[in-house]
Amino acid sequence: MKTLVLYESMFGHTRRIAEEIAGGLAGFGEVEAVPIAVGGGRAAEADLVVIGAPTHAHSIPGTRSRAEAAAWAADPERRLTLEPEATGPGVREWLKGLDEAPRHWAAFATRADLPRILAGDGAAAIEHRMRRFGVPPMIDGEHFLVSTDNELLVGEADRARAWGGALGRAVVERARA
Repeated sequence: MKTLVLYESMFGHTRRIAEEIAGGLAGFGEVEAVPIAVGGGRAAEADLVVIGAPTHAHSIPGTRSRAEAAAWAADPERRLTLEPEATGPGVREWLKGLDEAPRHWAAFATRADLPRILAGDGAAAIEHRMRRFGVPPMIDGEHFLVSTDNELLVGEADRARAWGGALGRAVVERARA
């Protein structure tokens, strides 16, 4: 099985989660985690596409929220480093330009460690956009938590690796059915 984990990341947390998910999928075949701006055009080559983004304003990043992230990174008091591809285009634009869904796909997101009603859920936003194709996700999307001080919470990387393994098992089970 060839898997492509496509992600958009502002400050590195979503990238790290994508890499851990890829680690969990490694036992199921070839897997690569790449920024969507770099690897989005290769999605048709993959048996499984995993799509991830940070949660911004209850959804996935857009032009304004990316500009805000760049401004935060420019503020030395915040001590944030912007990822190379962070200013876009990202997941939102990739989904908008997509003509058909990958045969097998799943979504994940990072979000602030706040109640979902306050923070939103980027994975749900990705799933909502993907459902227009009539192809359901392999498993329910997942979100991974970042503190309000912008640090990945303890245990979230391990949880991402485990979620990647569960996703790989779901694909294998569906192939056997």
